[in-house]
Amino acid sequence: MMNFQLTPYLMLNGTAKEAVQFYQKVLGAEVVFIQTFGEGPEEFVNGLSSEEKGRIAHSVLKIGDSALYVGDVETGMAPVRGGQIMLCITTRDVKESQRLYELLQKDGGVVNQPLQSTYFSPSYGVVTDRFGVTFQVFTRK
Repeated sequence: MMNFQLTPYLMLNGTAKEAVQFYQKVLGAEVVFIQTFGEGPEEFVNGLSSEEKGRIAHSVLKIGDSALYVGDVETGMAPVRGGQIMLCITTRDVKESQRLYELLQKDGGVVNQPLQSTYFSPSYGVVTDRFGVTFQVFTRK
């Protein structure tokens, strides 16, 4: 039995705040969590412009019985075309994240961001599978 959660993740180019407000109005979305890049740890925030600090690093919306994640791409990462829908796999175990991350790379998958410890997760990485579907693999703290 697999023990993880799969959530759609909208990645945008600086319009995540506007998108969250739009989904609140149009879809009745409830904001469960929202954090800007400027609210990250000091070593991450240093060097960001005020515009970059105001971008949404991560948000969690509850829409009906579903969850939706919305965020802006990080400065320095390739911009997404229009907006990109990713799938976020959330696990409770670093070994499970490693297993899924490695399996998604098989047969032509591409590593977008190596699986590594970050300030928000003990194990986080991004991989695009052989079908062109991009997954964020995230381990809860």
